[in-house]
Amino acid sequence: MSVSVVSSTKPGGAGVLRVRRTLRAVLPALSLILILLAIWHLNARAISYFGLNLMLNLAVPVALATVGQMFVMASNDLDLSIGTFVGFIGCITATVLHDSPVLGIAIFAGCIVVYALLGALIYLRNLPSIVVTLGMFFVWQGLAILVLPKPGGHAPDWLKALMSLKTPYVPFPVMAAVVIGVVAYVGLMRTSYGAVLRGAGGNAVAVERAGWSMLKVKMILFGLAGFCGVLAGMALIGLTTSADANLGNGYTLLSIAGAILGGGEFTGGRVSPIGSVIGALTLTLAGSLLNFMHISPDWQVAAQGGILIVVLAARVLINRAGSAA
Repeated sequence: MSVSVVSSTKPGGAGVLRVRRTLRAVLPALSLILILLAIWHLNARAISYFGLNLMLNLAVPVALATVGQMFVMASNDLDLSIGTFVGFIGCITATVLHDSPVLGIAIFAGCIVVYALLGALIYLRNLPSIVVTLGMFFVWQGLAILVLPKPGGHAPDWLKALMSLKTPYVPFPVMAAVVIGVVAYVGLMRTSYGAVLRGAGGNAVAVERAGWSMLKVKMILFGLAGFCGVLAGMALIGLTTSADANLGNGYTLLSIAGAILGGGEFTGGRVSPIGSVIGALTLTLAGSLLNFMHISPDWQVAAQGGILIVVLAARVLINRAGSAA
């Protein structure tokens, strides 16, 4: 008796899937290009070394916070505290790190450990990450106010020198963003353990059956988020030269929007390091676009939300077209 096996895959299904993935991958870059073209149309001189350096001045801390959020999203979690954490790190940078570098570094290391322990708590007690990190939102905010009740402090001279670095040909924020994206991409997408970390959100059961500890994976992902938050807070103070307890509050929404804009999803462990950095750059440039359009900066958050909605709508259309094919 002969048995014929009929594949349920539609003809050309693999090709359609590749096209759909390619379109999804280029969406973040396309959104960035459209923003740059709009700025060039309104003011061509802005697309220059000096103009890009000025417009992307705050892109480095935003990109770092976004990559930190991306690590948390890789395990299907969400960090609502990263904004106030960045603010707290900023307060420590402008006070403790400035006056006592060794103590400041020790506090930073302790903060990263706290982030890793949050991952352990969420995993061991099976708690919603949104609830846990929302509680930490207020903890970091309170600690920041205790450290620096009113705006002040001073950034370390070496940090100010680093963040005001004038690199040849390409502005420093662009070069820094490229380095952040490449390092995160290689670590998460091109290493064997990076595949395990991504598997935490894609198929945690398979990861555990393969012999990997999900507790350790969760702690590492949250620890990496804390590390990125520390770097983001330091970079922010290096640019502003002084601190404020509320300085990083807006970074929570920016980091979530940047990670989603860059191709990340809340489920399935789908994240994109380079896309996340591109998303952060796009959101940073949105404010400059409004300025050139003579629109009040108060509308900046609305513009960032509009960009996110448009990209998500395009992503949905691509998915539907692929399913229909």
